[in-house]
Amino acid sequence: MSELISGDAFNELFRSYRHTAWRLETRTAYAKAEEDGPFRDWLSGKEPDLEWFKPWLRMLRAELPTGKRMERVRLIDDPPSDYLRWELWATPYNLGAGEDIRYLPRAHPIVAELPDHDFWVFDSRTVARFEYDGDRPLGVRMDDDPATVVTALAARDAAWHYALGYIEYMATMVE
Repeated sequence: MSELISGDAFNELFRSYRHTAWRLETRTAYAKAEEDGPFRDWLSGKEPDLEWFKPWLRMLRAELPTGKRMERVRLIDDPPSDYLRWELWATPYNLGAGEDIRYLPRAHPIVAELPDHDFWVFDSRTVARFEYDGDRPLGVRMDDDPATVVTALAARDAAWHYALGYIEYMATMVE
């Protein structure tokens, strides 16, 4: 089994891929809310400070203009959890920096065919599977086994086909 990659080594994955990075997000929360100041601020109705988000957005603005693509599909509940509503609030920043994030309702039949864990797939060659302690991500383990990669790519194709773009998904929220 590969070593757990986190911190700067994890961030380097987003500078070193050549063509595509794609993520499946399956969870309803990704951190302990009581430890996440910006999330707590947002929940209480305050405008959160974006300093925590700026390194990611700077990286997107540096890498994506080189021809790379970064995409993700988030499974989303009806109604969304507080954490997923927080992510919806932040999504326009990602989109503005060039990332393409789409939403797949968890009730959609295709979800039963998807893996039940979060992962990134880089350049259709390597899967980075997340490990968690509760809701807190610990890091990823890299896997380039062809069977694992093919499974991830099949999930990518199925999820992407049925997922809704941000604007399209938000329009369903007001129906």
